[in-house]
Amino acid sequence: MAESSAATQSPSISSSSSGADPSAAGGGGSPGASPALGAKSCGSSCAVHDLIFWRDVKKTGFVFGTTLIMLLSLAAFSVISVVSYLILALLSVTISFRVYKSVIQAVQKSEEGHPFKAYLDVDITLSSEAFHNYMNAAMVHVNKALKLIIRLFLVEDLVDSLKLAVFMWLMTYVGAVFNGITLLILAELLVFSVPIVYEKYKTQIDHYVGIVRDQTKSIVEKIQAKLPGITKKKAE
Repeated sequence: MAESSAATQSPSISSSSSGADPSAAGGGGSPGASPALGAKSCGSSCAVHDLIFWRDVKKTGFVFGTTLIMLLSLAAFSVISVVSYLILALLSVTISFRVYKSVIQAVQKSEEGHPFKAYLDVDITLSSEAFHNYMNAAMVHVNKALKLIIRLFLVEDLVDSLKLAVFMWLMTYVGAVFNGITLLILAELLVFSVPIVYEKYKTQIDHYVGIVRDQTKSIVEKIQAKLPGITKKKAE
């Protein structure tokens, strides 16, 4: 009887163990989904990387030229004028194309329909889940910024607060020479030129940056050694 009961129990045990294998395999296969998730999260950052490194010359040239023309327009005209002219230019193109296609359809007696129907049928509604995801991601950055502001202005670390004070003092001279639009134009020129130059001359630039970093680190350490309370705080 014992042998027969053991024989009847063994299939159930083997079946349960065999049922556990797929779950284990599934558990082992779950990390395999992480590359796909990583590739999905890399989408926007990789697109920006390819843009500023001129991987696609036509695409980068279009973005660079459009934004530069817009900034130059803002430097010469008011924001209201620039926005109004952009909307008028866009409406001129779309209305002209709509009238042109209507005339062609009337002459050829065709029924192609609205020329922008494919774009009008696109669903651009933002779901509440996507909105909350964006808001949650934004709140993470807002909370980090608030924590950093409180830490700097309430002098949690004296050296960091002094760095901010020196930087703001230098920015007063920058603001006396350049306005906001000029700084944005310079920033765009740097964004679309520095990465490609760094990629080309990476070895030489890293060498000189390392020298400057070492000298700056030694100067900061000397200042920290002379400031009261910093040495004691580090020792604790």
